[in-house]
Amino acid sequence: MSPESKDQGVPVSVKIRERIQAARKRFHANDNIAQFIEPGELEPLLEEVTEKMKGVLSSLVIDTDNDHNTEGTARRVAKMYLQEVFQGRYSAEPQTTEFPNAEHLNELMIVGPISVRSACSHHFCPILGKLWIGVLPNEHTNVIGLSKYARLADWVMSRPQIQEEAVVQLADLIQQKTQPDGLALVMQASHFCMGWRGVKDLNSKMINSVMRGSFLKDANLRREFLALIPREE
Repeated sequence: MSPESKDQGVPVSVKIRERIQAARKRFHANDNIAQFIEPGELEPLLEEVTEKMKGVLSSLVIDTDNDHNTEGTARRVAKMYLQEVFQGRYSAEPQTTEFPNAEHLNELMIVGPISVRSACSHHFCPILGKLWIGVLPNEHTNVIGLSKYARLADWVMSRPQIQEEAVVQLADLIQQKTQPDGLALVMQASHFCMGWRGVKDLNSKMINSVMRGSFLKDANLRREFLALIPREE
């Protein structure tokens, strides 16, 4: 029997999972798995998730055959997960053009507020907020365009996350790409898992930060960065 014949009838999610396991890599909710997805596999994966979502709706005792409002909900939810809110798991890292630091810039630069749209990995409820990035460039390394910080943030945040890990993950990515002398991130977000369920507190926000290099060592630089971030109620 040919390998192609063996593969017939095997769900595409199983094929992807087997590749990841063969490479001894993780596939946690906030991991990117794009390198293990072959061209043309996202469409059958969408169909597979659609069928599984139909089963979820059926188990919730929702009559999708006769309810015009939920007739196409399974596919809409599948598309939302794969192509929108969780697309950072399935798409390759966005291209980030780097430029030589020709003027040897080494002064504080702040990018933000960048809109953050994510989802908590505990309940798949939205996380919506703002992100500020402070960079103290190294005068001998490359820099990236301002819009690229937003692209990288969206790529990392478009996965099931917890806020604390997401900010560290993004900091690691920016650090790797630009090797700055200092890097600081502050994120403020509302978590719908608190406002929509559980304690149902609509006003609580979570703020967390990551400080690297000069921002960690120099209290004055850290204070300058935090003072320049607009306070939001």
